[in-house]
Amino acid sequence: MTFTTASDTYRISFSKNYLLMGEIVLFLGVWLSTYLGTNDYNNWWLENTLVFLSLAWLIPSFKKFTMSDLSYVFITLFMLLHVYGSKYTYADNPFGFWLKDVLELERNHYDRIVHFSFGFLLAYPMREAFIRMFKLSNRLSWILPTEVTLSLSGLYEIIEWAVADIFFQEQGTAYLGTQGDPWDAQKDMFLATLGALLATVMIYVVKRVLKK
Repeated sequence: MTFTTASDTYRISFSKNYLLMGEIVLFLGVWLSTYLGTNDYNNWWLENTLVFLSLAWLIPSFKKFTMSDLSYVFITLFMLLHVYGSKYTYADNPFGFWLKDVLELERNHYDRIVHFSFGFLLAYPMREAFIRMFKLSNRLSWILPTEVTLSLSGLYEIIEWAVADIFFQEQGTAYLGTQGDPWDAQKDMFLATLGALLATVMIYVVKRVLKK
């Protein structure tokens, strides 16, 4: 089975792309299980608003702009991490508590993992979109993933504040999941930006080594 990257000029049609089909089935299965297994449906809907918005862009744009297999793998991994967090709320995520006990941490860091993954896993798809969809220069394609990640992270924190403090005050504490950290928003933004920067550096190094 052929596996495409952003550097490849061809794309596999959906009817023959069994990897993408498998990713869709896996994601839908996990997504449904998080809804059926959640103990806070209001929080689940709030957390998954971004999932619905993402799918509203990914599905219609597929015919006009099919991304590489590698990009879809990264997108799927991030979506799985996010919806798994929405099942329990990020602050009460079981994996985060397990990690807290193993590493003797002071708090549940699952939210930090997802914020870092936002930058680290989506920098590659963003770069591909900037080059192939928006036809931007190679120089901009290296800079923008980190800048866009920082901007979107800041926007997301503002949305979190509005949702928690203005529109859904009863869900505010569960949705924010700050766990008493007054610098939670800033740390989340930093980790997302760091993830994007590290991913961009890794992509650059790999491309230099492979000369692609």
